[in-house]
Amino acid sequence: MAKDRKQAPAPIFGDWDFSPANYIIFLVGIVIIILAYIIMALGTTNSFQALTLAPIMLIIGYLIIIPLAIVYRPRKHLEKQK
Repeated sequence: MAKDRKQAPAPIFGDWDFSPANYIIFLVGIVIIILAYIIMALGTTNSFQALTLAPIMLIIGYLIIIPLAIVYRPRKHLEKQK
C-alpha cells in the first residue's frame, strides 16, 4: 500500500536560480570582505581602521551583502513564475 503513494522527491533548492544580479551582489560582498581584511592588516594594532572600520565592513559583508545575494530575486524572475 505504501508503494502506491510513492512521490518523486521535490528538489530542495529547485526554484533558487541565481541571476546575474545575484552573482554581482555576491562579488561585491567578497570584494568588501577582502578590502576589510586588507584595511585591518595595514592599520596598527590599536588604530581606528583595525578596531572599528574593518570589523564593520566585515559585518556588512558577511551578514548583509552575502545573504542578500542568496535570497535576492529580480522582479522579472518573480513575474515568470506566476
